[in-house]
Amino acid sequence: MSLFDDISLAVQKGEVEEVASLAKQALEQGSGALEVLNNALMPGIEVVGEKFGRDELFIPEVMMCAQALQAGIYTINPFLTKEESSYKAKIVLGTVANDVHDLGKNLVKMMFTANGFDVVDLGVDVPAEKFATAVKEHQPQVLGLSALLTTTMPEMAKTIKHIDSEGLRDGLKIMVGGAPVTEDFAREIGADIYADNAIEAANTLKSMI
Repeated sequence: MSLFDDISLAVQKGEVEEVASLAKQALEQGSGALEVLNNALMPGIEVVGEKFGRDELFIPEVMMCAQALQAGIYTINPFLTKEESSYKAKIVLGTVANDVHDLGKNLVKMMFTANGFDVVDLGVDVPAEKFATAVKEHQPQVLGLSALLTTTMPEMAKTIKHIDSEGLRDGLKIMVGGAPVTEDFAREIGADIYADNAIEAANTLKSMI
């Protein structure tokens, strides 16, 4: 296998140190940073996403793979040109009010960051008003709302209504996700984007922006 194949496989296995070492080796052998990103790191995480979608991998394993991807990104980032390393978009992200679960949100954050998005993480148990304040302050292109409980899903609708009432929807896309959240629910509450998992969320934004 080529060195790029080795890097891709190491990402799929969640081998953090191996990915960093191989990425450095690829740079030393003359590969461009963008080549390593597009031909080794991203293909590896795409395979992870496919396996996750088929229930062949579970969240703890996907998080390890995401950490391995981040290690590779960290290694090549100093060698990316300013244009190549510029953020594709800014995203404000948080778990809605009365919900303190952050595993899924953290995985989404890792995937967004690894894909070059600028992420503002508001944490958990975030009320609608705090989301609105963050949108005003950071002027993001995307607002991401996470919920892991059926009892906190209505907070998504409340937050979206508050964002609308504050006149903040112009130029802002709202993405929702979480274990109990469905595409139909997302449509009902006025969300622009539904993502079934973190990798799908990142891929969706890459295709949009």
